[in-house]
Amino acid sequence: MSKTKVIVVGASHGGHQSVLELTHKYSNLDIKLFEAGDFISFMSCGMELYLENSVTSINDVRNFKPADLEKLGTEVYANHEVTKINPENKQVIVKDLKSGKIQSYDYDKLILSSGVTPNNLPVPGHELKNVYSMRGKDWAEKIKAKLSDPDVKNITVIGAGYIGVEAAEASIKAGKNVTLIDMINRPLGNYLDTELTDILSKELTSKGVQVVTGAKIECYEGTESVSAVKTNDAEYPSDLIIQAVGVKPNTDWLKGTVELDKRGWIKTDKYLRTNLPDVYAIGDAVLAYSIPAQRNMPIALATVARREARYVVEHIFENTPSIPFSGVVGSSALSVFDYHFATSGLNMTTAQKADIKINTSFYKDTLRPAYVPMEKGNTEVYVELDYNPNTHQLLGGAVLSTYDITAQGNVISLAIQQGLKLEDLAEADFFFQPGFDRQWSLLNLAAQRALGELEFTK
Repeated sequence: MSKTKVIVVGASHGGHQSVLELTHKYSNLDIKLFEAGDFISFMSCGMELYLENSVTSINDVRNFKPADLEKLGTEVYANHEVTKINPENKQVIVKDLKSGKIQSYDYDKLILSSGVTPNNLPVPGHELKNVYSMRGKDWAEKIKAKLSDPDVKNITVIGAGYIGVEAAEASIKAGKNVTLIDMINRPLGNYLDTELTDILSKELTSKGVQVVTGAKIECYEGTESVSAVKTNDAEYPSDLIIQAVGVKPNTDWLKGTVELDKRGWIKTDKYLRTNLPDVYAIGDAVLAYSIPAQRNMPIALATVARREARYVVEHIFENTPSIPFSGVVGSSALSVFDYHFATSGLNMTTAQKADIKINTSFYKDTLRPAYVPMEKGNTEVYVELDYNPNTHQLLGGAVLSTYDITAQGNVISLAIQQGLKLEDLAEADFFFQPGFDRQWSLLNLAAQRALGELEFTK
């Protein structure tokens, strides 16, 4: 009996999960996994840990080793770039990047998890030496070398999102002078509302980061190597530039074959199928269906890719899947020096982009009862809840503290996924123990505040 041929393109989170699910759920499959990179599969989200010497080895900062999937019967090809799909005869064209050999492979089912590429800011001087990106194993090793180089004194990070903030923190801890520049008016402004970014902006500044917001980059100055970053109102000496200015989907090779939107994102239906028969798309190159927004949005997270992969494989042999993909909330977390935060769902910025009206409630309190002094761990905690102003349905939220309360972000995410309202969260049954929290849980109190209820006595 001939085997069903399944090809997976891209060996990051989506590709990895696809293969795991395929080998677990089905037998008699011929599975091939193609990856253009030479290292399978580096976790860029672990780069800061590597830069700060908090990992066992750079070669361990990966989702899996090829041998892990080969043991399951999958053929894994690194340095193999899929360059074209021939839907008429159901083949992909693959180039061996080491030998230059080009070969075609047949498929019965094709899963695209092609991912994204870091943007290179198109300003004069972007081609100079010492202009780096914060993504992938090669760049990680190059940045690490610069952090150890005594001749590198001034580092400028372009982009104050997650990746940029991680780069800035790692550079400060390496003893460098760091400038963090963004075109929007606050760091992490696409992820958190103003009350929380104000706290984190002060934290960055207090730790030595020069935070420059609302700036337009005019050029990178230098002859062979970069020497400065010039904005519309100042110039910043720079021995190294780390660019963290967003990503673009790896989909140029699909133009004219797979339907893309005007920005290059792969278009899929509610079953994550492309316009081509038996061709599916998952991961960062796809606009994910947002549960709180009830529409497709860019949500580039490993957790999203894995959930999409799990769904696709579950229904891959159904002519029409029995149920559509349910969507994702979109949850993430980050440490910014002494602070830790987690965020889920929508915030004011993402809601505005999606043309969704939300109300926001900000809650500040202490973690434990007032009789526990601050020096005994009774830290300040901050909660934001974003909700539908008419129905009170929870659409987003975030928690922040110097104490690690990021697990509360998972509670918010689950509440959003289950369609809970402020009223549900206000009286949800959580534990109380004064060594951990208040008589009412932090999230209880935040929801009660949002509803305008009487403040609970501390």
